[in-house]
Amino acid sequence: MALSDEPAAGDPKDEAEEEAPALGPALEAFGESAEVRALLGGLRDVLGERAEREAAQERFRVIMDKYQEQPHLLDPHLEWMMNLLLDIVQDKTVPTALVHLAFKFLYIITKVRGYKVFLRLFPHEVGNVEPVLDMFTHQNPKDHETWETRYMLLLWLSVTCLVPFDFARFDGNLLLQPECRRTPIMDRILSVAESYLVVSDKARDAAAVLVSKFITRPDVTQKKMAGFLDWSLCTLAGSSFHTIEGVIAMDGMLQALAQIFKHGKREDCLPYACTVLACLDSCRLSESNQTLLRKLGVKLVQRLGLTLLKPKVAAWRYQRGCRSLAANLQLRTEGQSEQKPQVETSDSEEDYDVPEGMESVIEQLLVGLKDKDTIVRWSAAKGIGRMAGRLPRELADDVVGSVLDCFSFQETDKAWHGGCLALAELGRRGLLLPSRLPEVVGVILKALTYDEKRGACSVGANVRDAACYVCWAFARAYEPQELKPFVTAISSALVIAAVFDRNINCRRAASAAFQENVGRQGTFPHGIEILTTADYFAVGNISNCFLVIRVIRELSAKALHNLTPRAPEFCATHVLPRLLSMTQSSDLHSRHGAILACAEIILALHRLAEQQDRPLSDYLDEKTVQGVKQINQQLRDRQLYRGLGGKLMRIAVCVLIENLSLSRMPFKGDAVIGGWQWLIDDTLRNLRLMSHSSTQVKDMAVSALAALCREYYMEEPGKASPAVQEELVSQYLAELRSPDENTRCGFSLALGALPDFLLKGQLQQVLSGLISVTQISPMDVNFAESRRDGLKAIARVCQTVGVREDGSPDDTLCKENVPQVYRALLNCMNDYTTDSRGDIGAWVREAAMTSLMELTLLLARGCPALLEAPVCEQVMCCVAQQASEKIDRFRAHAGHVFLTLLHSDDPPVPHVPHRGELEQLFPRSDAASVNWNAPSQAFPRVTQLLGLPAYRYHVLLGLAVSVGGLTESTVRHSTHSLFEYMKGIQGDPQALASFGETLLQVFEDNLLNDRVSVSLLKMLDQMLANGCFEVFTTEDNHPFCVRLLALCKEETRKSRDVQKLRSGIAVFCGMVQFRGDVRKRVLLQLLLLLCHPFPVIRKTTASQVYEMVLTYGDVVDVDVLDEVMAVLSDTVWEAELPVVRGQRNHLCDLLGVPRPQLVSKVGPHLPLGLWVSRKNSRGAVGPRALRSLAVQAGVSPGSSGRAWPHPVSRAEGTLSVLHFPVSRVPRAVVDVPPSTME
Repeated sequence: MALSDEPAAGDPKDEAEEEAPALGPALEAFGESAEVRALLGGLRDVLGERAEREAAQERFRVIMDKYQEQPHLLDPHLEWMMNLLLDIVQDKTVPTALVHLAFKFLYIITKVRGYKVFLRLFPHEVGNVEPVLDMFTHQNPKDHETWETRYMLLLWLSVTCLVPFDFARFDGNLLLQPECRRTPIMDRILSVAESYLVVSDKARDAAAVLVSKFITRPDVTQKKMAGFLDWSLCTLAGSSFHTIEGVIAMDGMLQALAQIFKHGKREDCLPYACTVLACLDSCRLSESNQTLLRKLGVKLVQRLGLTLLKPKVAAWRYQRGCRSLAANLQLRTEGQSEQKPQVETSDSEEDYDVPEGMESVIEQLLVGLKDKDTIVRWSAAKGIGRMAGRLPRELADDVVGSVLDCFSFQETDKAWHGGCLALAELGRRGLLLPSRLPEVVGVILKALTYDEKRGACSVGANVRDAACYVCWAFARAYEPQELKPFVTAISSALVIAAVFDRNINCRRAASAAFQENVGRQGTFPHGIEILTTADYFAVGNISNCFLVIRVIRELSAKALHNLTPRAPEFCATHVLPRLLSMTQSSDLHSRHGAILACAEIILALHRLAEQQDRPLSDYLDEKTVQGVKQINQQLRDRQLYRGLGGKLMRIAVCVLIENLSLSRMPFKGDAVIGGWQWLIDDTLRNLRLMSHSSTQVKDMAVSALAALCREYYMEEPGKASPAVQEELVSQYLAELRSPDENTRCGFSLALGALPDFLLKGQLQQVLSGLISVTQISPMDVNFAESRRDGLKAIARVCQTVGVREDGSPDDTLCKENVPQVYRALLNCMNDYTTDSRGDIGAWVREAAMTSLMELTLLLARGCPALLEAPVCEQVMCCVAQQASEKIDRFRAHAGHVFLTLLHSDDPPVPHVPHRGELEQLFPRSDAASVNWNAPSQAFPRVTQLLGLPAYRYHVLLGLAVSVGGLTESTVRHSTHSLFEYMKGIQGDPQALASFGETLLQVFEDNLLNDRVSVSLLKMLDQMLANGCFEVFTTEDNHPFCVRLLALCKEETRKSRDVQKLRSGIAVFCGMVQFRGDVRKRVLLQLLLLLCHPFPVIRKTTASQVYEMVLTYGDVVDVDVLDEVMAVLSDTVWEAELPVVRGQRNHLCDLLGVPRPQLVSKVGPHLPLGLWVSRKNSRGAVGPRALRSLAVQAGVSPGSSGRAWPHPVSRAEGTLSVLHFPVSRVPRAVVDVPPSTME
C-alpha cells in the first residue's frame, strides 16, 4: 500500500474521483491447457505464413496474460510446455526462424511466471553446457528481432553453470596440447557474459543473472573474480550517465555487481568491498536522472554494507512473542498474556569495531530515502532495515535518529515518504525499540495528515499512504501493552483518514491498517463496529465516505452539517469562530471550504433549534452573526469575485445566502440584503465568464435567489413590496433580451424561481417574456440552452402560481393564458436545431416534454375543464413521435412522459386519444420494467401505435428518422419492428391503404427537409425491397406509386446531396416492381441519372439498375437482357458525358424508353447565347478573350467583336455565344453554366 506514487491532490483526477474497478472472479485452474498444447504443437505449421505466425503468438500472449495475477496456476503445466518448445530448439533439422519463434514463446511464459521459477525447469545436465554455449555462436547481439532468444539462452546457460564439476574438466587435455586453439569453457562463458552486459536489450538482465551464478562458483571465484571485478569497475568508471551508451553500460555493471555481492560468499567478496564502494562513490549516481541507475546504486551500496558487517541477528532487537493472529486472539480470549523470552545482550556481541566505509554506506542510504522516485526510496528503506539489524544497539539508534530527521517540515514530501517506509521496515524487523515509540508515533500522526500546497494543487497522498503502512507494520510488530498509550491517537487518526481522505488509496490503506490493529492489538475502541461500516471496500466509494455531492470541500461541509447536532455548543463556540477567521484567508481553497462550512453549520443549528423550540440566538452570539453578515462585503471589497477564483467564491457565497435565508437570520431590511441581491444578479449576468462550469454557478445562484426572496421580500403574507417587485421583475425581463445566451439562461431560471407573491400581477408579462425566449429568430437560432431554460422556467412559474379557471391572467393560469402556454410548448417540440455540437434541439424538446407533462398534470388536478381535446391529442402525439425517434436518452424520456400521462389517475388526464387501446398496449404493470433506452424493447411497443389513426402520422414521422438512421442497433430493431407491423396488415387492404396515405403525407409535408427526407428515402427503399407494398403491384398505375414517384422526383430534382441521390436511386429501383406507365417513368428517371454530372452518381445508378434487372425479371425482355446487362457492366460510367450519353441512349432503345431530349438553357438577354455574368467578377473580359472563347466553340467572331450564335456540344450540352457587345461588360467573368437540361 505504501509503494504507490500518488498524483497530486489537486489533480483533476482527484476532484472527480471514480470508484476503483472491482476485481473479477479469481481463476481456479489453467483452463486453456488443450488450446496451448495445440498452439505449441502447431508452431511448425504456422512458420511459413507471417499472419498465422503472428496470430498464434498474439493468442498465446493473451492466454498467458490472464494469469499475471495468479501465475502459480501455471506451475503444473510449465514442464510440458517447456519440453514442447525445447524439443524444437534442440532439433538440429528445424529452420532457425522456428527456433527463434520457440524462444519467443518461452519468453512469454517466463514473463508471466518469473524467471526464478522457470529457471530450474531448464535441462541442466553436464551434457547441456557446451550445446547451450555453442548456440551463442549463431547469435547476433545487434538483431533486435531475436532478443528473446538471447535472453532465454543466457538464463539457460546460468542454470547449467551450477553443475557440481570443475569447469577445467570440460577442457580435457587442452592444457597438454598447446597446438590446440580451443578456448577454455570458463573463458567462453565469461566472454559471453561480458559481451551481453553492455547490450541495450533485456538480454543485459539475463547476463547479470549469469554472472551471479558463474562468478560465485568456487572454482571460478579463485581464477576469474578479481579480473571480472576489475573489468566491471573500469567499465563503470569509464562510463557516463549523460550518454545512452554510458547508461546501458553502467546499468549492466551495477546489476552484475549487485548480484555478485548478493549471492557470493562473504569471505570471497569482502576483500573487494571497499574498492567497489570507493568506485561507486566516485560515480556520483545520486546526481543521475536515470531512476534505474540510482536504484541499482542504492541496492549495491546496501549489499556492500552487508558484506562489510558480520552476518548476525541483533540480540537487542524487540521480539514479539507470538505473531500468529489465531494464537494471539486465543490468548486474549483466555485472559492470558504472552511471555516474551528475555534475551540478554552480551558485551562481546555489542563491542566490536564497525568496519570502514559503513558511515558512507549509511549516508548514501539516508540520501536514498529522499530520492525523487519511489522505487529508489523503497530500496533505501529496506537497506536501512537490513543494515540496522547488524549494527550495535547504540549505532542502530543513531540510524533511527537520522531517519527521524527526515520528518522536518523543511524537508520535501519525498523525504517524509522515505522516512515512513524506513520506520515501517525498522518496526517490522523489531529494530525500533519501544523507547522510541513516543517520538515515532508523533511524527506518524503528522504524516497521516500531511498535505503540502504546490501552486494550484497539493501533494502528500503518498506520505499519508506510507504512514498507514507504518501503522499496519506496528500492529504486527508490538505487544498491545506497548502501543496502549497511543491507541486513542492512532485509532482516531486512522478513522479520519479512512473516512475523509480525498484519495481512494489512502482511505483504503487507513482502513486496512485500522483492521490490522483491531485484529492484532485488540485495544482499539469500537473496532469491530467501525470496521463493519468502514471496511476496505466501503471506503473505496467516495459517496460512502462523504455524501453524494461533487467536490471534496463541499463534502466536508456537508459532513460538518451532519456532525453539528452531535455537539452544537462546540460547533457554535469553537468551530464557527475559527471558520469565520478562515473566510478571509489568502488561500482560495481554505476560503471556499470555510464559507461552505459556515453555511452548513448555521443551517444545522437552525434546524436543531427548531426541533427544540428554541431561537437560533441561543447558539449564535452577536459577534458570530456580524461576522457572517460581513463575509459578502469583505470579499467584494477585496475584489475576490473576480479572476480565476471568483467562480468558487460566487458558488460558496450563494450557498451561504441560501442557507442563511433558510435559517431565517434576522437581516430583513438590512443593507446586507442588497449586497446579496447584487451578487446574485451579477453572477447571472456574467455566466459567460464561467462557461466551463456555468451550470453549477447558475443553479446555485437561482437557489439562493429563491430562498432570499421568500424570506426577505415579503412585506406581509402573500404580498411583496410594490417597488421591489416592479424593479426585480422589470430588470429580469429586460435581461431576457440580452444578446448573450448564458445571461438569458440565468435570468429565465431566476424568473422561474420567484415566489408567487412576486409574480402576482406580473404573470402575463413574465410568461410573455419567457415565451419570447423559447422562440427561434435568425439572430439566436443556436441559443438552444436559453430556450431549454425558458421552458423550464415556464413550467416552474405555472406550478408556482397554480390554476384557476376564472382567474386573472396576471395572477394565475386561466382560460385566457393556458392556450398561449401550450402553443409555446408544442412549438418547441419541433425544434431540431443542429450545430457543431450535434442535435442541440434535443435539449429543447426534452425540456418541452417535461414542461408539457407538468402543465398537463397540473391542469388535470386543478382544472380539467381547461384541457381541450385537440390540445391533449397534440400533446400525446408529439410525445409519441419523440418516443419513436433515434436518440436513446430522449426516447427514454419521451416514453416516461407518455406513460406518466397515460397512467396518471390523480385524477386521470382527460381526452387521451384511444385510451382503452393504449392501456392494453402499455399496461401499468409493465411501465416500470420497460427500458425505453434499449431499442430492442422500445420499438416493438411504439410501432403498435401505427394501428391507431390518431398516432400514426407522428409515430411514422419518428420511425422514418430511426429506420433511416446510422446507429446499427437502432436501425436494426426499428426496421424489424416496422416490418413486423407491415406483415400484420398485408391482409387488410384498407389498413395498408391508410398506412400508405399517411406515409405519403409525411413525405409531402417534409419535402426538401433533409433531416426527414433522406431518412425517409432510406426507409422507403427497405420497405420496397422487403415487399411491404406488394399488394399495390397487382394494379396498374396504383395511386400510391404515382404519387410516390412524383414526390421522389421533386425531392431529388436539382439536388447536389450525394447521400440523398443515392437513396433516391434505390427507391426508384424499388418502384420498378409497380406495373403500368409508372414503370416507364421510373426507368426514365434512372436513365436520366446515368448522365448525372456527378460520376459517383452515374456509377451508383448503373450498379443499382444492374441489380434491379437481376431482381425483377419482367422489367427487361429476354431477347435484350444479355445486351442490357453487358452495357451496364462494361461501360465506364465515370467517363466523359458525351461517351456516357451514347451508351445511355442505347439503353433507352433497348428498354423501350424514349431518349431524353437536350433542352437549351435560355441566356439572360438572347436565346442560345453565351451567358456573360457580372457575378463574382474578378477581372476584365476583352475582345481577345471573347474571340478565343468563340474559336474554341468553333465559330468565327464578327469584326465588331460580336460572336455568331452557334450551338456547341461541351460536357453538359450546348453552349451558345451571346450577342452582347463586350464593351458593355468591361469588368466581368465569363460564367458558363450547364446550358441544357434533360
